[in-house]
Amino acid sequence: MFFGHLSAVNLKQYPAAIQFALNYLKNTDFDQLDVGRYPLKGDRIYVQVLDLTTQPKAEILPEVHRHYLDVQYLHRGNEIIGFAPDLGNNPIAIPYSAERDILRYQSAENESDLIMQAGSFAVFFPEDIHRPACIHGEQSEIRKVVVKIAMSEIEG
Repeated sequence: MFFGHLSAVNLKQYPAAIQFALNYLKNTDFDQLDVGRYPLKGDRIYVQVLDLTTQPKAEILPEVHRHYLDVQYLHRGNEIIGFAPDLGNNPIAIPYSAERDILRYQSAENESDLIMQAGSFAVFFPEDIHRPACIHGEQSEIRKVVVKIAMSEIEG
């Protein structure tokens, strides 16, 4: 997992595909984009623009992906993202869906909180459990942007 803020990011520290995503995030006006999915490099790298209402942590299932990593960027609002390493010890709530590349756990052992503010980003790899859009302080509306990068773009 990586964590940072777009205003203080050193792109040279990241693999090329993540640099590509961070440049896209820095140079796009997300107030002008509608909610939806946009291809950046076909299905290998794409972006999802989401308007969400934060929820109590207990109401959100932790998730992992197997073939994509997430670059989660908070454009507006604040949230907590729970995160933990996926050591295979967590009870499964919803089995893996290959179509959606997602598995949801009932809980996440040794979960920590990441406090996100506007401009923050976090990169979650397949071995990183994450629980996004949790309330920080009080329930709020957020605009979140998730760049999905196929692991083949990192590994190959």
